[in-house]
Amino acid sequence: MRLSEFIVLNVDRIVDEWELFAETITPAADLMDSAALRDHSRAILLAAARDMSKPQTPDEQAAKAKGEGPEKTPSLDEAGASHGELRHTVGFDLVQMTSEFRHLRACVIRLWVDSLESPDMTYFQDMIRFNEAIDEALAESTAAYAERVNRSRDIFLAVLGHDLRSPLQAVSMSTEMLLRKAALEGDALKCAGNIKRGTGHMVMMVNDLLELVRSRLGKSLPIEPAPMDLAETAQEAIARACAAQPECDPILNILGDTKGVWDSRRLDQMLQNLIGNALQHGSDKRQVTVTIRGEQNSVQLTVHNDGIPIPADAIPTIFDPLVRSASEELGEPTTSLGLGLFIVKEVVDAHKGTIDVTSNEADGTLFTVVLPRHL
Repeated sequence: MRLSEFIVLNVDRIVDEWELFAETITPAADLMDSAALRDHSRAILLAAARDMSKPQTPDEQAAKAKGEGPEKTPSLDEAGASHGELRHTVGFDLVQMTSEFRHLRACVIRLWVDSLESPDMTYFQDMIRFNEAIDEALAESTAAYAERVNRSRDIFLAVLGHDLRSPLQAVSMSTEMLLRKAALEGDALKCAGNIKRGTGHMVMMVNDLLELVRSRLGKSLPIEPAPMDLAETAQEAIARACAAQPECDPILNILGDTKGVWDSRRLDQMLQNLIGNALQHGSDKRQVTVTIRGEQNSVQLTVHNDGIPIPADAIPTIFDPLVRSASEELGEPTTSLGLGLFIVKEVVDAHKGTIDVTSNEADGTLFTVVLPRHL
C-alpha cells in the first residue's frame, strides 16, 4: 500500500498516537482536553497525503527539498501555521512544538513499514514525499510560532513604553516647577539641571522605542503634513540639541526656498536624531554643519561631522534598529538605544523622501536627506 493511502486509511490511529505523545508535554498539556491535544494533526496528515498523491518531477522534488518549490500546499501551510500559533498560546515552547513533528514522522513511518509485505523502490519515494510534506508543515508552524513570540514581545514593549510616559512626564514637570519657583543655587541647581537633561534623554529613548514597536507591528509611521519651513524647524532642533551640551555650536546654512508640506513634529524628530548623532560621534562639537538647500521640487538637508568614519561594512545596516555604533563597541558612553537612525529612515520614508550616507576619513560623515515639497 502506498504511503499516502496508508495515511488516509489509518489517520485516526496516527492521530491517537499524536495525542498520547502530546499528553507527555507538561505542564502545558495538563490543562488541555483531547481536541486541544490533537489540534491540527488530522488536517496536517490529510493535507500531506493529498500533496504526496500529486505528480512531481525530479526538478520539482529538488526545489521542494530546498524550500524553493514554485507552489506550496495551501491547506498544509494553513494547518501548520495555525498549529504553531495555538501551541504558542497554550504554553508549548518551540522545542516542544517541533518534537511533535519529529514524533509524527517516526510514528507514521514505523506503522507504515510494519504494514508492508514486499517493499519496492516506489515506497522509498513515498517516504521522501512524506518527509517533504512534514518539513513544509514544520516550517510554517515554526514561522507562525516565532511570529507570535515576536508579536507578544513587541506588545509588551509597547505597553512598557506607553506606561513609562506618565512617570517621566511627572518627573519632567516637577523639575521644571522647581527650576522656575524654587531659589535653587549651587549643587542643588546643578542636580536639577541634570535631572531635566536625563529626563529629556529618557523621553527620547521611550519615543524611539515606541516607534520601533509600531513599525514591527506592521504600522507605518503616522504623519500629519501641513505647510512649514524646514529652516525654522532646524533652528529649533539645533537649540534643543545644544541645551544639554553647552559646548556645541553647529553651523546652519540655509540656501533657497526651504518651505514645503511636511509633518513638522516628525521632521523635528528626524533633525534631533541626525544632529544628536553628529554631536555624539563628531570629533569636534563645533564642527557639525547642517545645510538646507531648496531646489525646484524638493528640499535637500545635509548633516556633516568629522571624526572616526563609519566602517564600510556597517553602512548597509546603519538604519536598521538596535545596531550598535563603533563608539559603543569601543565602550564609550551613550544614551541611545540604537534606534535614532532607524527613526530617521522611518520619517524620511513616510514623507516619500530618500536618505543616503557617505563616510570616510578625509571628508567626514555626511547624511543627505531629500524631501519632495508636496506628498
